[in-house]
Amino acid sequence: MLNEIPIFSGLNDAELEKLEKVAVVKTFPKNTILFSEGDQSDSFYVVLSGKVNVGINDEEGREVILSILGEGEYFGEMALLDGEPRSAFVMTKEPTQLLIISKKDFESFVETNPDIIINVLKGLLKRLREANKKIESLALMNVYGRVARLLTQLSVTRDDKTMIEDKLTHQEIANMVGASREMVSRVLKELSDEGYISIRKKKITLHGKLPYEW
Repeated sequence: MLNEIPIFSGLNDAELEKLEKVAVVKTFPKNTILFSEGDQSDSFYVVLSGKVNVGINDEEGREVILSILGEGEYFGEMALLDGEPRSAFVMTKEPTQLLIISKKDFESFVETNPDIIINVLKGLLKRLREANKKIESLALMNVYGRVARLLTQLSVTRDDKTMIEDKLTHQEIANMVGASREMVSRVLKELSDEGYISIRKKKITLHGKLPYEW
């Protein structure tokens, strides 16, 4: 199982066996809060199956979803590297199985396997680029453009069909683009009426390139 996870690519069988001895696998039900903003860091997590929402709460207490992480992705590394409290909350979006490594064991493993840090840094840079795009979107696009851009970013193409594999509620989309649920509902209806998307059982299918309005 571990050798299929990108962050552990390059480890040999002996190293993977050593990692298995210190890792714990746990399954959590939907809507379980794994940790909150400000919590002290104590573990590194890898998603084996399921999905989690990573987010923050703004000054008015509204939830803002920063990213959705799925199989093979990981979280909790920032607080382990710099020793600062958790910068975001993480909550399961659906029943989720996680591989958990304690801070002590993670640091010990990294000392003898420094290549892991390279993979972690690559992941951090990817998230930084995604954060820059989100900031750019919030600053320069209206809600219509932010929703269109988000749907494009989340979509995948399989068998000549472009769709978003996650079932997203209007509220979840609103939390990701920094808008009200009502505004997002209007934008989705407009995109649907204009033939850019179709929605069936919360599954969104894209029909061609979505327009961004700057």
